[in-house]
Amino acid sequence: MMWPMTSRLQNLTVDCADARALAWFWAQVLGWNVYYDDDPEVLIAPAFPPDPAQRPTMLFIPVPEGKAAKNRVHPDLEPTDRTRDEEVERVVALGARITDDRRNPDGTGWVVLADPEGNEFCIERSSAERPSVPRQWRLGG
Repeated sequence: MMWPMTSRLQNLTVDCADARALAWFWAQVLGWNVYYDDDPEVLIAPAFPPDPAQRPTMLFIPVPEGKAAKNRVHPDLEPTDRTRDEEVERVVALGARITDDRRNPDGTGWVVLADPEGNEFCIERSSAERPSVPRQWRLGG
């Protein structure tokens, strides 16, 4: 059966202890803006009001419990104006820490990092560092 409509990804929501501090970290990583009011939730987005064409945004929600295990879902970042290794250096200087280095001598691979509250994310090679021949994907069904 074909469904007439689909859903779109609205926000990547992050539970955290300090929503403003973590939002500022991620805003610096992504070059986005931070938006908040008296509500404890903090939003980051490229522009406000968030443009539906620029979704998803990231929403940071304070919760009382700390992170207890590895993330089941995490963002993979691709640098837009620098190399993977330069981007790793930049985000480490912003407060991230490397948790697993999967870089290979031939230049392939990625780096797993944790943000200041321990949420994992990866930095992959930039498009300029990737081969010009695209990967072959299969359509699932």
